[in-house]
Amino acid sequence: MRSVADQTYAPIELIVVDDCSPEPIEATVNEVDTAGLRRTEVIRHKQNMGANAARNTGIEAATGEVIAFLDDDDRWGPSVVRRYVDAFESGGPSVGVVTVGVRTVNENGTKIGEFRPTIESDALDALLSGTRVGSFSRFAVRSDVIDSAGTPDERLPCWQDWEWQFRLAFHCDFGAIPEPIVVRTRGTHDQITDTFEERREIAYPFLLDRHRERIRAARGPRAERRFVATLSQSLAFAALDTGRYLTGVRLLLRTLRYDPFSSKAYLYLVVACGGPVTFGTARWVKRRLNALQ
Repeated sequence: MRSVADQTYAPIELIVVDDCSPEPIEATVNEVDTAGLRRTEVIRHKQNMGANAARNTGIEAATGEVIAFLDDDDRWGPSVVRRYVDAFESGGPSVGVVTVGVRTVNENGTKIGEFRPTIESDALDALLSGTRVGSFSRFAVRSDVIDSAGTPDERLPCWQDWEWQFRLAFHCDFGAIPEPIVVRTRGTHDQITDTFEERREIAYPFLLDRHRERIRAARGPRAERRFVATLSQSLAFAALDTGRYLTGVRLLLRTLRYDPFSSKAYLYLVVACGGPVTFGTARWVKRRLNALQ
């Protein structure tokens, strides 16, 4: 909240949604000096409804032309909103989503990774190829595009951001701010461990059912196959991250069946066949390289 209050752009409205946390958040909000904001509103759910329900509550309460999200483990650099607004203005009316770079740190504040977005203009092809925008804290959306595409789907326990980005890509162009001006803190708790089953049993079939035919109609059968391959590869990575090596191998083979030209799938298949030794080493090397960026 302090990082929102410290923005160099005005006017800003801050909508804080408390999804029925054990301790009401309003007292904490009152400790932050928000006098420079146009308005601040705290909305508390009477019961826990999930992350997308909280986001949709905020969207409904917001009155601005641009809506940006900030999860509780992230913070903004002071120029984030100004950069968002400038990107929307320079991109013209066709740009309905702007993405931003992110620097990831651990609980001690040490940098462990960096993400610089590359998706611009027609985003659907990039999403189909596996290029990711990332979590909700990494992008802002025009409110009129939300009216057209719909709000984040509350039925999804995971891949919520990804599913919404596919929908948004049918309604507008994307813009990108490559500089890492959002900071994400990653703790020791690994969310993927908790959600793999939900990804496999709920999110994976949900995205296939919702978007597969639409992508085929818009871009043809090859694009449809790339979509299935991209989802399968992402699920395979989640399986490997949680030690499900045989499941990961099967999903990577499914990926290659739909996209035999996926070099990343071949690479991970080789690594996965070696089990925890080769995969653990490869993951350690990747994290070290990310930290050096």
